Amino acid sequence: MTRGEIEEFFARRDEAWQRHNDAALISDHTDDGEVESPLYGNVKGRKALEEIYSMWYASFPESEYSTEHLLIDGDRAMQIVTMTGVHSGIFCGFAATGKTFKIRCAFHFLFSKGKIAHEIRIYDFTSLLLQLGVLKAKPAF
Repeated sequence: MTRGEIEEFFARRDEAWQRHNDAALISDHTDDGEVESPLYGNVKGRKALEEIYSMWYASFPESEYSTEHLLIDGDRAMQIVTMTGVHSGIFCGFAATGKTFKIRCAFHFLFSKGKIAHEIRIYDFTSLLLQLGVLKAKPAF
């Protein structure tokens, strides 16, 4: 993919995230695409990817996603995003709290034939749980 094609890919992908169009998001992956995630572990194949997108949107139906930076190097890209949302559905076994969250994420992508072959998701899962109120932290001082 050219740099321009990758930029267009992410513009479409950002729109799909905003519309919560998991079918479009899944179609961005190769048939045997892999995702490494702090939340879902290592996931392979479109059927399994469909489940993780569906679970996310069931837990956070109003979540939003905003790209801050996009770095492109050949067939690889690094995307830095801010995600926000409201905990409105069961998440990791925890009932909805109605609390909001805001986290920054880094996603590393490897492309093959115009699709995502491998994705690594990096974010502070502990911070997410703290913001939702399902995890409590002791004061440091």
